[in-house]
Amino acid sequence: MRLRSGTVMLLVATVSVVTVSGSEQATTPEASAALASAAKSEVPSLALPGAPAIGVALDYLAVDRTRHRVWVPAGGTGNTVVIDTKTQEIRRVEKFPTKEVERRGMKRMVGPSSATIGDGFVYVGNRADSSVCAIDATSLDRGGCVTLPASPDGVAYVARTKEVWVTTPREQSITILDVSKPAAPKLAGSIKLDGAPEGYAVDDGHGFFYTDLEDKDRTLRIDVSTRKVTATWMPACGEEGPGGLAVEPSGQLLMIVCRGHVEVLDGSADGKILSKLDTGAGVDNVDYLPGRRLLYAAAGGAATLTVAHLDDKGILKLTASMPTAKGARNAVAADDGVAYVADGPEGKILVVKPTEGK
Repeated sequence: MRLRSGTVMLLVATVSVVTVSGSEQATTPEASAALASAAKSEVPSLALPGAPAIGVALDYLAVDRTRHRVWVPAGGTGNTVVIDTKTQEIRRVEKFPTKEVERRGMKRMVGPSSATIGDGFVYVGNRADSSVCAIDATSLDRGGCVTLPASPDGVAYVARTKEVWVTTPREQSITILDVSKPAAPKLAGSIKLDGAPEGYAVDDGHGFFYTDLEDKDRTLRIDVSTRKVTATWMPACGEEGPGGLAVEPSGQLLMIVCRGHVEVLDGSADGKILSKLDTGAGVDNVDYLPGRRLLYAAAGGAATLTVAHLDDKGILKLTASMPTAKGARNAVAADDGVAYVADGPEGKILVVKPTEGK
């Protein structure tokens, strides 16, 4: 993944921070720091522990709706932050490797950058050492790690095959991990592609993995059992190419980011574009809440969060649009519909409750 109005309900919860290193835990009262920026803004937020004043490189978030948690791989802080969506308590898994890198003449710290929820474990990708590590989803105890042949971008758990699929765009490939022993991921193969994969969506019911080729303006459907590309579609996103994806599995409706809008493709047939919805500039990834059939798209350029309902025919209808912050992107939705948005420039997570019609 490339690093690129309405009513908001304010938080009243007290926040505490719990640090997890190995199996040891210690509670530290950091409530005032965690909600400090909420007093300065209309949008409530949670400060990320250890975030420097220059911000944090945040990419993929992951939501565990069963345990009511949002996982935030917090880059150069060396932490993966875990937010309880019921209490707003913050816990963190510490001491992930970090590294300073220079890109386009700018230096920044990288570290944990992506996560996916598996069967009792969460898998965290790290750009600092090209690793994926297993963490117990309940206790936050660490499991094993595996080193990849290239830096990971997105990570996605595939329940049907008990695997984690990792997009590795620099190698134009998908690296596959065997997690049949959930605490001990291991390399299990790769799929070579004709371009750089960006974004992912998994339809376990039908056995498909979806990804975009950002540099080729293509969307791929891959059979998870055969590891073969079974369909290639043209979303026509333009020069910037497509970004993140989400899927409504009941109708194989595929929602694709085109940076300034989201479009819905018919994934059950020929990939026909069924609808489009403007989101404002700077959308990178999206999230989908199946129980409510709601799509969440945070636009970093436009500083807005768009929420839309997806009907059975693949038509997106705007239900809410709220202000966020410049650079805030990659929203995930908790089971209660509240959105958690990565605000990397400010080193915090925005907490936004959509209000219909706003």
